[in-house]
This record gives sequence, C-alpha cells and structure tokens, in this order.
Amino acid sequence: MQKDLGGGAGAGGQSTPKLRHRRRFNEVTQDPTTGNGTHLLANDQNKYKSMWIRTYSTLWMIGGFVFILYMGHLYICALVVVLQVLMARELFSLLRKAHEDRQLPGFRLLNWHFFFTAMLFVYGRILSQRFFNTVTSDQVLYRLVSSLIKYHMVICYFLYIVGFMWFILTLKKKMYKYQFGQYAWTHMILIVVFTQSSFAVANIFGGIFWFLFPASLIIINDIAAYIFGFFFGKTPLIKLSPKKTWEGFLGASVTTIISAFVLAYVLGQFKWLTCPRKDLSTGWLDCDPGPLFKPVYFSLPGWLPQWFPWNEIAVLPVQWHALCLGLFASIIAPFGGFFASGFKRAFKIKDFGDSIPGHGGITDRMDCQMVMAVFAYIYHQSFVVPQSFSVEMMLDQILVNLTFEEQINLYRRLGDILREN
Repeated sequence: MQKDLGGGAGAGGQSTPKLRHRRRFNEVTQDPTTGNGTHLLANDQNKYKSMWIRTYSTLWMIGGFVFILYMGHLYICALVVVLQVLMARELFSLLRKAHEDRQLPGFRLLNWHFFFTAMLFVYGRILSQRFFNTVTSDQVLYRLVSSLIKYHMVICYFLYIVGFMWFILTLKKKMYKYQFGQYAWTHMILIVVFTQSSFAVANIFGGIFWFLFPASLIIINDIAAYIFGFFFGKTPLIKLSPKKTWEGFLGASVTTIISAFVLAYVLGQFKWLTCPRKDLSTGWLDCDPGPLFKPVYFSLPGWLPQWFPWNEIAVLPVQWHALCLGLFASIIAPFGGFFASGFKRAFKIKDFGDSIPGHGGITDRMDCQMVMAVFAYIYHQSFVVPQSFSVEMMLDQILVNLTFEEQINLYRRLGDILREN
C-alpha cells in the first residue's frame, strides 16, 4: 500500500478537506521576500505612502492633544481615562474566543467590573485630597466626601470580592482553563497597563509640566527614531522589532536629550503649566513657580569671539532634571516598545488594534508612555518634591484623617497653646 505523503487522501480514497481559519485584522502575515530582522524601513518599497499616512495621523493627534492641554487639568485626566478604557478594550479582546464567550454570558462584563473597581481604587487614592479641597466650603458635601474617603478602601475591597465570587460562581466544566486564563489576563492588564498609566494623572496634578514634558520626550524620541531609521537605517537593533535600527536608536537618543534641555526651558516659562493643582476646579493657575523655574545666570568665558551676542546665559534649574528624564526617555523607555513587540510576536499579531491609521491601536502608541509616566512620577517625588514636612502637608493630613469635630477640637487646643506662650 502506498502512503500518501501529501495528506490529500484518507481512508477509502476520499479527500480530506483542509481546515481553514479566518485571519484577524491584525494578524501578521510573513513576507516571503524578507527574513526575520532584515525588513528595514530604509528598504521598504512602500515607505513613502506609509510615511504620509503616519504623518497625517500624527498631526491630528498632536492637534487634539494641544487642544485638551489648553482646556486644563480635568480634561487631561479625562483623556487619560478614555485612553485607559480603549487600551483595556484592545487587550481584553486579544485573548477572546467567540465560541467560549457564547457559552459564558456575562463573562465580558466581569472583566470590566474588575477594571472599574481598580479605577475607583487608584483614582480615589490619587484624587482624595483634591476632593476635600473642592468641597470644604459646603459642610454637607464635606461630611459626605469625608465618609466616602474614610471607607474608600473597604468599598473597593467589597467590590473586588463581589467580582471574585461572581467569577467562582460562573465556572463551567470544560471551560476552567479558558476562564482562569481570562481571570489572570485581566489582572495582568490591571497591573501592567492600568496601574502604570494611572501615574500620569498624579503627574498632572503635580503640575501639567510633569505630565506634558515626559510625554513630549517620548513623542520626540518616536519621531526622531522613525526619521533617522527612514533615511539612514541599515543596522538592525533587536530581533523583537525588525524595523528598529541602531542608526534610528542613536539618532533619536541624541535628539531627545538635546530637545529635553531646550523644551524644559520653553515650558518652564508658563505658570499654568508649572503650578500644581490642589483642587478639582477648571480655572487657570497663577502661582510662585518656585526655585526650579526661576532662571540662574551663568557668565560666558571671555575667550568667545567679540561678535557673539551674549555675555551670559539663563538656565532654569529644572533643565538639569530634564537631562535625566531625556536620558531615560531615549535609552530605557524604548524597552517598553520592545516588550510590546515581543508580546505581539508571541500572539502573532501586527498591532494591538487599527484605530489610528499608520500607527495601529492605542496600546501601540502608549507602550513607552506608560514606562515614562511611572519614572517621571518616581523621579518627581524623589528628587524634586521637598521631603521635609511643611504646613501644607500637615494640613492635608489633618483634613484627610480627622473628622470635622476633631478638627474643631484641634483648632481650639492650638489656640490655647498659642495663648499660653
């Protein structure tokens, strides 16, 4: 008996139909003309068409971003929340299987229950003091907000336990592996994506500068890497991302560090960018910018030519911090993109979505931004914010931890102590 090596015939001489699967919109198709790591942007025949599509989308995104910045802190926070929801939507859909989901009605809703519980917990912690400062003039609202914040952790924990019990009660035989996989996937999204991106909101209320500046550095680094790789890229950088080149990486690093020093000086001139927001109002801010944003003058050496127009230069102290942020944005933050590239290769997809022409999905644009937001927050809290106690910090603790009656009692006792002295 002759064995059919092609697999085209089975028992009885009948042909066995080949199984087919429908390719998803973002699934990678291997280009037979290029090997892994050799498909560089400089050799791409369609690179100019791709460049114009990408440029058009970028201009629209930058224009919308500038408009939201002009609107103020709350609108920027709303933008971050919308981006988080869109990223979660893309990532929740990544491991979804239609057949299994049809057998588990309401299971998708459980993912969103965990997501919004995490949102309530994180933003409740970040914005609690701003809520206090906003409602201090209304005693009824003040008492209500005080109670909600006092029991905020209990409420969030109760909501999480409800979701946990919901998950256990919906477990189905022969679906355990899929359900536990989705449960773990949801928590990974909350830790890796949502928690990291939430640091951006904390940066916003520390001063829009600390949100806008790091985000701008990532944008500059992305654009510079694309341009240098577009025209000069010849040497592959990393196999996880075949179109990335050493020329693009090094050119973007130098560009980003130089831009950081200059951009910090430009943004530091605007008080509404540098002032922290202490409440949830929407008005423009005007404050003492502090020593970080006050220029320090340096005299130039006498050996410079006579035609040189300046005898001294002004440098903002924040520009020295900007160099550290620029160094991180150019060398470390791109590894967020490499992580995303490896993740997409593991799941054999090209992009996380297709919502932004020429760029992919929202997650494709936010991979490096999330890493940068966490570093900017940690750097700001560690090296910029004063570590010593201040009257303002003590007042914040009093408002958060003491009831209204306890605050009145503290006020009277302080008065007695001051009169005795």
